[in-house]
Amino acid sequence: MEAVWHIEAARLIASLARLVRDVGLAEDLAQDAFVVALEQWPKTGIPDDPGPWLRATAKHRAIDLLRRQERYAAKLNLLGRDVEIQQEYAEKELDAELDDHIGDDLLRLMFTAAHPVLSAEAKAALTLRLLGGLTTREIARAFLIPEPTAAQRIVRAKRALADAGVRFELPTPADLADRLSSVLEVIYLIFNEGYSATGGEDWARPALCQEALRLGRVLTSLLPDEAEVHGLVALMELHASRLPARTDDAGEPVLLPDQDRRLWDRLLVRRGLEALDCAESLGGGSYTLQAAIAACHARGRSADETDWPRIAALYEVLAYVQPTPVILLNRAVAVGMADGPERGLGLLAELAEERALKEYPQLPAVRGELLTRVGRHDEARAEFARAAGLTRNKAERNLFLKRADDTSRRPG
Repeated sequence: MEAVWHIEAARLIASLARLVRDVGLAEDLAQDAFVVALEQWPKTGIPDDPGPWLRATAKHRAIDLLRRQERYAAKLNLLGRDVEIQQEYAEKELDAELDDHIGDDLLRLMFTAAHPVLSAEAKAALTLRLLGGLTTREIARAFLIPEPTAAQRIVRAKRALADAGVRFELPTPADLADRLSSVLEVIYLIFNEGYSATGGEDWARPALCQEALRLGRVLTSLLPDEAEVHGLVALMELHASRLPARTDDAGEPVLLPDQDRRLWDRLLVRRGLEALDCAESLGGGSYTLQAAIAACHARGRSADETDWPRIAALYEVLAYVQPTPVILLNRAVAVGMADGPERGLGLLAELAEERALKEYPQLPAVRGELLTRVGRHDEARAEFARAAGLTRNKAERNLFLKRADDTSRRPG
């Protein structure tokens, strides 16, 4: 059921939102359909294709809801025809609407969740909830905020959309630019959750990466002249190319320097480089800069051939354009590789009091790697242990504990 939820929920919510014009209500109806499935499937068996079954169940609940609404009855009366005939016609119309694949309901839902009535934080949190199927805890981790704060953002966002009567549709060309940056942010956060899962047994959730890539590719067809759309797609294509090499046969994580680059998906690499060329020809911004960094890794035939000086230079520009805590942390890694671990440790010291990174496991993990390179193994072991205590992902925790164990075997 968890797998079916992650595969079908976003599409189901998006289709229902087009009918009931309320994303919160659409989510409730989708969850009701899954409750019915939990009651019936143990007796009847799971359908070979659960999607149509769930859509049919949700459709009937939506029809019952619309029948009870006064405005629905009023519309039928205005037609001046037999109510039963009209109800039959309405049901057929709803069938057609729910199964309509002209346009992209998921994309409509994405832009609805990015409506100007919401704050930037609420837009991203709501879309991660509705389209990514992420839990409140996972959303909190994506934003580096407390879990209750994430929950409040989601509830308030649904209420704000309902109170404002936001229509479920794509924005006009005049509104598109203002809402695009939020949409790109949401797509990338969904991709990141798939690339490095916040919790659970698996280090990655490739299905989320594929969904983010699909939405990004749809955006490039809709907005072919937007540099950052191409930049984001390039970044995701290049990162996704590494997925086959990011775990070993036992499902354990394999870090970038240790990956067998022969396993990288060369088709995705080629598509990513082509998208990067397009983005750079149009100007580009932060996503294009990040894609250029990923391209440095993709062009290196081995870890030793990676152009770290260029990566460090690109991060300097990126840190100026978008000085977020995570980007500053990544800059420290790049500088540590290009100019030596002591330089990287110096930059990390500047981030020691950054509140957003207090519970972020990658900060002590990076410090542990740099400390290992300068031979301060006892300190490194403590940092890896701290990183293991902060992560909620089992595979990542095992990785940090293994690094701590490996470090403890080295001379002090």
